[in-house]
Amino acid sequence: MPVPDAREARLRRLLELVPDVVGQLELDHVLERIVSAAVETVSARWGALGVIAPDGRLERFVHVGMTPPEVAAIGHLPEGHGLLGAVIDEGEPIRLPHLSDDPRSVGFPRHHPHMDAFLGVPIRIRDTVFGNLYLTNQDGGSEFSEEDQVLVGSLAAIAAIAVENARLFEEQVRRERWSTALAEVTAALLSEDTIDILAVLAERVASVIDSELVCVIVPDGEDDGVPMLRVDTARGVGAEALVGRRYSAEGTLSGRAIATGELASTESGPGESVLRDGPSAAIALPVRAGDVVLGALSVYRPVDAPRFTDAERAMAGEFAQQVGLAIELGRGRSDRQRLALVEERSRIARDLHDHVIQRLFGTGLALQAISARSPEAADAIAAEVDAIDAAIGEIRTAIFALAPRPGAANALRHRLLDVATDAASGLATPPVVTFAGPVDLLVVGGLADDVVAVVRECLANAARHAQATRVEVSIAADDDAVVVTVDDDGVGMPAEATRASGTRNLEERARRRGGSFVVAARETGGTRARWTAPVASGPGRSTL
Repeated sequence: MPVPDAREARLRRLLELVPDVVGQLELDHVLERIVSAAVETVSARWGALGVIAPDGRLERFVHVGMTPPEVAAIGHLPEGHGLLGAVIDEGEPIRLPHLSDDPRSVGFPRHHPHMDAFLGVPIRIRDTVFGNLYLTNQDGGSEFSEEDQVLVGSLAAIAAIAVENARLFEEQVRRERWSTALAEVTAALLSEDTIDILAVLAERVASVIDSELVCVIVPDGEDDGVPMLRVDTARGVGAEALVGRRYSAEGTLSGRAIATGELASTESGPGESVLRDGPSAAIALPVRAGDVVLGALSVYRPVDAPRFTDAERAMAGEFAQQVGLAIELGRGRSDRQRLALVEERSRIARDLHDHVIQRLFGTGLALQAISARSPEAADAIAAEVDAIDAAIGEIRTAIFALAPRPGAANALRHRLLDVATDAASGLATPPVVTFAGPVDLLVVGGLADDVVAVVRECLANAARHAQATRVEVSIAADDDAVVVTVDDDGVGMPAEATRASGTRNLEERARRRGGSFVVAARETGGTRARWTAPVASGPGRSTL
């Protein structure tokens, strides 16, 4: 037992530690200072503080006394089993002269220092046990006395106040950051100048919730009956390489969130290894518009990082609602742009028909009259009249593509023009699309779906790999076959791109229909992709 002078010195030291512990506001600093103060107060060899998660396991484990090489040799830190779990479950102090004598002890992992005397004291905040202080001594060291237990219990009571203050401060800081981020997102949603609302949302999520990677993932059709997902937006480590990536939804975190409409996490199932190298701690929240699930907001952090707290999940859920609003708002803006585009196409079509064609037709008639009066120039004039007739034919083709017709919203020409419009944002100039033959009459059903997929993939490749300034798309159809040709003046596709899943899909689509797909360099520079399929053998060919 300490002599009276020593006891008084320890009490004075404990009182001196009070302002040092209570004065800290950063939670991690508070935890470290509490452990150090406890070790110093009772002259322990090792000390640790375990923070209890809502599920009862240890969420954090702060320790002193072990060197970095010792920590590295041990590997993972305790998870709250054995005696550590007993302190958690009982919520009462446990003091033992020898750890190994207690039946609740589960021993030590390999390379762990051997510990003998043990003292565990809960840190209570009101009626809730926030964490536990663990103190040990080595073999041959002194046992912990009842006075030691009282002193550490007093320190735990002081620590509880400090922890509560730190948590309130941390919560206030988090709420301020959250409020600021939501205000920025709301401003972005209301602004007509915001180009990429989802990118703003992903950046704000990453700024508020500690994470390495934030993705907005949306459904992207099916491949051979398998639901597919696409990374629409990503911010964080490796984000640039992920944007636009398509992958199967089966066995993925985001796939579960989209399919069930509920939060999915790596704590309750497998992660999303297709997006991360190695394991990770992650959550995926469904993005909704009313009762419809539009996609998933997925947040990733290293596997050894702390688990997501309830507050972080709540914040992520709030942002997921904002993502749903952003997607719906984006669709509304896109619909308005499409309507404006349709109206502009109709105006151009009317002008071409009412003015340009009539003037060209009148010019052709005038030239024919001149040819009749000037036989010596008849051949030259006839050639120019033929050129005018050809121009009139091309303009009529353009009018057909531009002018909306009742019931033609799903016609192949209009679908392909929409694909070209969507792809224009990723190219230096909008792609030029031309048609030859009765495309809408011959290419329907599943064959039309394949043609749309081919054009979309080729334009995406041109945008990602070619660095092209001009892209031309030609679709020609006759009774025998449909031919899709996509030319660009870029640098060509790298070898790894030609072996990518998108290119293999195009080859497979052509093979199933008895056609072909070839990607080759053009003599004039750039790349030509040529996809063909027989019309007669296509399952989508109309039998009427």
